[in-house]
Amino acid sequence: MALEKINQVKGRGVTVAGDDIDTDQIIPARFLLCVTFDALGAQLFQDARFEENGDRKDHPLNDPRFEGASLMLSGKNFGCGSSREHAPQSLSKAGFKAVIAESFAEIFFGNSTTLGIPCVTLSRDEIAQISAAIETDPATEVGIDLEKLEVRAGTLCFSCAIRDSARDALVRGEWDPISQLLDARDEVAAVHDKLPYTRW
Repeated sequence: MALEKINQVKGRGVTVAGDDIDTDQIIPARFLLCVTFDALGAQLFQDARFEENGDRKDHPLNDPRFEGASLMLSGKNFGCGSSREHAPQSLSKAGFKAVIAESFAEIFFGNSTTLGIPCVTLSRDEIAQISAAIETDPATEVGIDLEKLEVRAGTLCFSCAIRDSARDALVRGEWDPISQLLDARDEVAAVHDKLPYTRW
């Protein structure tokens, strides 16, 4: 099955401010015992968003103005901490299609890319300007153009950065190595049959 070529991502934005937001904040460890990732979207930032009794805290993801946002903005070293794949999975299941931050933890960046979630970087000031724009008007469309390496929001336009290998994989539709492997199952089987140490 051919993967989607991800050249552009557009949607409304929401800012979850802060540096060093780790994977345990994104999806607390007690939710890692799931059999599938399907329910993780509802548990995104659970402890930051809800009291133990279930009451809502003051958090951007609880703000009705940003309901349905699909691009998240944040600070430095987003996704640090443990290497759990559940963190980008929870973002995906909650409807997020991309993350814009000052920098990303290495493993989180890789896990996000293999889910087709572009993680692009801007400066702190540029992120602050976009955050101010969507705070003023939450309906502002934020767009990431991976071919031009630009982020746009209203009248704002900034050059963004993403690792070349990740960008190329996304725009060519080659971002999920497991899907690529499954698509090449006949070629894999042919190589397998030629290898002497695979014969029983």
